[in-house]
Amino acid sequence: MLHLSSVSRAARAQRKDQSDAAFPLNVPAIASLHSLTLSTVTFFVGENGSGKSTLMEAIAAAAGLPTVGGADIARDATLASQRAFAGSLKLVWKHRTRRGFFLRAEDFFGFTKRLAQERVDLQQRMRENAEEYEKLERSTYALGLAQGPLAASLADMEKRYGVDPDAQSHGESFLKLFRNRFVPGGLYLLDEPEAPLSPQSQLALIAMLMEMIEEEAQFIIATHSPILLAFPEATIYSFDELPIAEVAYDDLDHVNLTRDFLNHPGRYLQELKRQ
Repeated sequence: MLHLSSVSRAARAQRKDQSDAAFPLNVPAIASLHSLTLSTVTFFVGENGSGKSTLMEAIAAAAGLPTVGGADIARDATLASQRAFAGSLKLVWKHRTRRGFFLRAEDFFGFTKRLAQERVDLQQRMRENAEEYEKLERSTYALGLAQGPLAASLADMEKRYGVDPDAQSHGESFLKLFRNRFVPGGLYLLDEPEAPLSPQSQLALIAMLMEMIEEEAQFIIATHSPILLAFPEATIYSFDELPIAEVAYDDLDHVNLTRDFLNHPGRYLQELKRQ
């Protein structure tokens, strides 16, 4: 299902900001943004620094989406400029949803560490409770009542993310997070989700996206991955074009460079030696 149908900048905001060279309006793709029509799966592609992540952050702020792994957008000091830019965006909803989240791959690695620490803290509190109740000679029943909320939190964490997320590869943990956090009818903004994923795991993510689309979810994904970009019937916007333009999969530089390298790796490596 299509929830968010388009993103645009108000004409008034465009005129007002024409002479503004501050970030993010000093990024050419952002400065030239007029309107983007979205589909069930929309990809943002472009070189690093092209503005695709910046626009994702601004859309997430304008939509009020929660984040996974990082600080909430409303409180993240590093996103002050993106929040200000979000105020000039117009989001057109076909079906307004409050479900979904925004995830930057770079935040995920810190997320697993926090999960591990929370697990340790819960276990420590349960041990301290047990020792205290033993000293006070309280009943096992009373201890069970006291431990109940802590045990429930620990069980839910382990059900969602595994007994030890650090014992899994980053890719496995990433896919497990998606399996447990994707819900029907959600809007999901994913910034470079391929970062911890092997090619095989990227295919697994594609299969997951297909399943979620059947359950009325929508995705906006910033990526460099030719594998993810091959998602059937997706809309692809190139931030290397000015203004941002829809580009066919077979016309993407990312795809053609990867394809040519895989067909002729020796030629590319020889060129690198000459440089």
